[in-house]
Amino acid sequence: MILPRTAIVGTGRMGGAMVARLREAGADLVVYNRTAERAVATGAPVAKTAAEAVADAEVVLVSLSDDAAVLAAYDDLIAGLRSGTVVVETSTIDPATVQELAPRVEATGAALIDAPVSGSVPLVERGELTFMVGGSAGALAGARPVLDVLGRRIVHVGGLGSGAVVKLAVNTVVHALNAALSEAIVLAERAGVARAMTYEVLAGSAVAGPFVHYKRAAFERPEEAPVAFTLHLVAKDLDLITGLADRVSAPMSQAETDRRLVREAIEAGLGDRDMSALAEFLRGTVER
Repeated sequence: MILPRTAIVGTGRMGGAMVARLREAGADLVVYNRTAERAVATGAPVAKTAAEAVADAEVVLVSLSDDAAVLAAYDDLIAGLRSGTVVVETSTIDPATVQELAPRVEATGAALIDAPVSGSVPLVERGELTFMVGGSAGALAGARPVLDVLGRRIVHVGGLGSGAVVKLAVNTVVHALNAALSEAIVLAERAGVARAMTYEVLAGSAVAGPFVHYKRAAFERPEEAPVAFTLHLVAKDLDLITGLADRVSAPMSQAETDRRLVREAIEAGLGDRDMSALAEFLRGTVER
């Protein structure tokens, strides 16, 4: 199958992995990243600006770190859009940001859907992401051939912005689980049980979802595991989660607790470490 011409704006960990997967599938790709070296490292043709990257694209995937980066990219990107293009916003951002961008994208004749993902880089590489899609069914149909290469499940959860909402709901659980795993491991260590032995039991227990399995190396051997998702990004997510909760009057006592803990870990200098470094912070907290 011939895939639609595709542009990818943002070639960080997830965006770069998407580029590699789509190149393997034979996609006609152009990429853009604010730091050009990262774009060049993908091996795909590199545009000088976001507007140039999307000028001939039928599908545009945006994968950036936060709302500020997304808004800045769209200031340029929108100038290059053409009628009929589908822009797929995969970043984890505030649903309000999606709603803010929609009329600007639609004024060009293009369509916007929000389609954040659940999954890690290895899942991108295997084409096993889950996409949570908000927006029109017609726009989703236009982007689906590209999304099918990257994901095993594409769930149309509702109207524009609902994908971003569901992603924040998913990450509420992920970050709570990360904190709970950190506490459980440190508890067992302090009580004299080896870290690896505790994790062996957790990985075979009722709590052993995919997160527990793919974070195993990071928790068992933190000095060896690469950074997959920083505590700075965890803090960004939890700010978005609690901000949305305030707007819709949803009780979020667990998320508020997790947010305070992550902020303390960042203040201790662990912000650029993997999210599993929360366990390291807790070990230090107990020792003090």
